[in-house]
Amino acid sequence: MTGPTGDSEFDGDTLHEECGVFGIFGHPDAGALTVLGLHALQHRGQEAAGIVTYDKGQFVAERHPGLVGDIFGKNSAHAASLKGSFAIGHNRYSTAGGTAVRNIQPLFADLTGGGIAIAHNGNLTNARALRAGLVQEGAIFQSTSDTEVIIHLTARSSFGPVVDKLVDALKQVEGAYSLVALTAKKLIGVRDPWGVRPLVLGRLEGAPILASESCALDIIGAEFERDVAPGEVIVITADGIESHYPFQKQRARFCVFEYIYFARPDSTVEGRNVYEARRRIGEQLAHEAPAAADVVVPVPDSGVPAAIGYSAASGLPFELGIIRNHYVGRTFIEPTDRIRQSGVRRKHNPNRAALAGKRVVLIDDSIVRGTTSKKIVQMVRDAGAAEVHFRVASPPTRHSCFYGVDTPNEHALLAHEMGIEEMAQFIGADSLAFVSIDGLYRAMGEAARDAEHPRFCDACFSGDYPIPLTDAADGAKTGQLSFLAEVA
Repeated sequence: MTGPTGDSEFDGDTLHEECGVFGIFGHPDAGALTVLGLHALQHRGQEAAGIVTYDKGQFVAERHPGLVGDIFGKNSAHAASLKGSFAIGHNRYSTAGGTAVRNIQPLFADLTGGGIAIAHNGNLTNARALRAGLVQEGAIFQSTSDTEVIIHLTARSSFGPVVDKLVDALKQVEGAYSLVALTAKKLIGVRDPWGVRPLVLGRLEGAPILASESCALDIIGAEFERDVAPGEVIVITADGIESHYPFQKQRARFCVFEYIYFARPDSTVEGRNVYEARRRIGEQLAHEAPAAADVVVPVPDSGVPAAIGYSAASGLPFELGIIRNHYVGRTFIEPTDRIRQSGVRRKHNPNRAALAGKRVVLIDDSIVRGTTSKKIVQMVRDAGAAEVHFRVASPPTRHSCFYGVDTPNEHALLAHEMGIEEMAQFIGADSLAFVSIDGLYRAMGEAARDAEHPRFCDACFSGDYPIPLTDAADGAKTGQLSFLAEVA
């Protein structure tokens, strides 16, 4: 999978989470606080950011391509326009639809009864089917985002109150979503009945806040109150907070990859600290897949906590054998193909003093296509490593995700096409091992994976999809199975 801005040799072979959301109600600095909240959630989407505020009878929208700091930084006219005490914001990572401004969220529409802005994290698995039906009925779409399907369904609902309209719309969709919506009088937060994507509730100086992760609360000094429950609709007004459960109850299936890779290590989601979860996965990996080696080296940055855990459990010393340059921006240079293929390393460089002559255990969070792993193994060998043993802090990724993660077609996933030994040969490692799926569950505090009722959504490892894949099934019938509509 190659992201639209994947200009580094390490950018095109990672999984990308599909967006972060933030909302605040009743604070005089709502716009500025939303900028800070999105800054903390930058890891969830780096291609565009948008904020909608409400002030004195009108909605103000600023939606632009780029990073939060570049769009809303010091002396920014975009930030200065964000007046009002209500705001929602969105960080975006696009797939098929590209980075056109029309696709940047929050999306806004004037409905009967007033305007509404919606920001959505996740993916609707019947968006294509719903969209086709809406177009047949005369709907005119302005974007390629599945979020716009929610807006059209909301607009066409026969219910009166806007919350009822939105719930009516969401009862027609399938898929994973955590969303925030803003009206002239309300901030609304909704999580899908399976709770696949995260959403938390906090408070700052009495003002309620909704955010994808707790790290967005930390950056502004807000207090974490709780996770929004699966299937819960939170309605925030000047009178307080109401909680509703209008959807059919489902067994919760939170995305386990949030703990492995997507969420920030300093976040707490679903009652678990992400850093501690990753460290425990590393410990479990060391018990399951020991290696006769001299040092444990993480692939930065996401492999660091698991490598610390592996080092502690194995007794092998932890070393920073690969150094990441955090100060190279995506637009620093537009390299030619010759330069790109010449092995110029802009983001990662080996620390030869820690690698030369050593038997190295490399720890990474996942293997997708395997091209990045192959280059990293070669880089470590070129730095003088005697042996390279690759250990992965997740089970083999054999299946595509349809719930809000940008994954390639499963035939492009290395683990779907090869066995472990073949994969080891492909990436050039002396040995390769993954944490088992039961081991992953143990690291999460579970006894093992319950095949009948698994605690998490682990479809990318198991192929067990908890939510219907209507669009994917339709695509398979026509030989056009792909990554659905654009992911929000």
